[in-house]
Amino acid sequence: MKLRRALAVMLGMILAAGIISSTAEGTILHTVSCFAGDDAAAGVYVEILNRFESETGNTVRDRSSASDEAWKTSVLNDFAAGKEPDILFFFAAGADSAPLLSRVVPLEEINREYPELRLTEDEALRETDGRTYAVPVRGFWEGLFVHTDLFEQYGAPLPENWDSLLEAIRVFRANGIIPIAVSLSDIPHYLAEMVILACADQEEQQARPKTAAEVPGSWLEAMRVIRELTEAGAFAENAASTYENATTALFLDKKAAMQFDGSWFASAIPVSQMDTVAVFPMPKRDGNGASDCYIGGVSMGFYLTRRAWNSGRRDAAVRLLSELTSMDSLQRLGNTGLAGKLQASVDRMRSGRDMVSPLQDAMNKNARETWLLECIPAVAAGTMTAEECWEKVMALLPFGG
Repeated sequence: MKLRRALAVMLGMILAAGIISSTAEGTILHTVSCFAGDDAAAGVYVEILNRFESETGNTVRDRSSASDEAWKTSVLNDFAAGKEPDILFFFAAGADSAPLLSRVVPLEEINREYPELRLTEDEALRETDGRTYAVPVRGFWEGLFVHTDLFEQYGAPLPENWDSLLEAIRVFRANGIIPIAVSLSDIPHYLAEMVILACADQEEQQARPKTAAEVPGSWLEAMRVIRELTEAGAFAENAASTYENATTALFLDKKAAMQFDGSWFASAIPVSQMDTVAVFPMPKRDGNGASDCYIGGVSMGFYLTRRAWNSGRRDAAVRLLSELTSMDSLQRLGNTGLAGKLQASVDRMRSGRDMVSPLQDAMNKNARETWLLECIPAVAAGTMTAEECWEKVMALLPFGG
C-alpha cells in the first residue's frame, strides 16, 4: 500500500514537473507569410516575431517564403491536409482564399471575444459570404519597370505608347540588351495582366464570362499581343525555360531594360537605382497612349486559424495577431521602401487612373494555372492560338458556372 502511494506521489510529481516545464517554455505558435526574400518588410516581420517571443516567452516557428504559385499551392495543401499554421498572411477576397474560409476565424468573431483589439474589417477584403477574415496590411500595384539610364544610353524612346514600346524593343535587341525580362515558365502573371490592359477597356477587363463565346475580343487580341512581342524579340531566348529569380537578376544587373512586375518587386530594387528606375502604365495596343487603368488593390492580410482558436494557444495567437496588426506594425510592414524618382514615377502612374483588380484573382485555381502556366507559354511559342487558349481556360469555368 505504501509502495503504491509512493509511486502515485512520484507520478504526480513527474506530471507536475512536465506541466511546469511546458508553462515555463511558453506556447509554440506556427506562422506562414510571404515576408521573405527581397521583400523590404521581411526584416520588420522577423523583428516583430522576435519581440513577441522576448516579451511573452512564447516561441514562433515561422515558415515564410517569397510569394509565387508554389508557395500558394503549399499553403492551400497544408490547409487541405489539416496542417495549417496558427497565423497566416495570405491572399483574401478571391479564388485563393475561398478554400480557407471554413478553417479561419471571421474578424467579427475575434472582435466580439476580444473587443479591445478593434481589428479592421476592410470592405476590400470582404468575402462572398459577407464576412471579413483577414486584416489588410498593404496595397499593391503593377506596372512596367524601366531602366531610364539604359534608355538614355542607347537612345531608345521611353515606352509611353505602343510605337515607342516596339521601337525600344528593336533598339535594345540590336544592342544585345534583353528588352523585357520575363519568365514564361513560372511567373508570366504580370505579362498576362498587362497585355489585357493593353487591349481591353475597363469594362472588358472586369468581365467575367461564363463561356468561350462570351470572352471579350480584347482578351483574344491580348493573347495575340504576347505572340507579337515574342516575334519582335521582346523576351530572352530562354524565356520559356528560365525562372523568375534569374529574370529578376537580369533586370537588376541591367542586362534587361524592362520588366512587368508589381510593388513586391519594387521593394527589391537597390536604393542606388531608385533614381534611374521608373514605373510606366501599360501602353495601349491601339496606339492611343497609355491605359487609363492600372492593376492594383488590397489583396492580402493576416488570418487567425480555427486550429489556433479552438486550442489552448488561442490567447497567445490572438496576442501575436494583435502585435502584427497594430498601427505601428501595419505602417512598417506596409512600407515598400521606395524613394526618389522611382516613388515619383509610381505616384504618376497611379494618379488619374482607375485601379482595377487582377483578372487572375477572380479565376479558380485550375483555370488560373492553365491560363498562366500552360496557355501563355504555348501562345508565345506559337503552338496555341488565342482562341484555343480561351477555349481551354473557359472549359474550366474560371468564374463559376
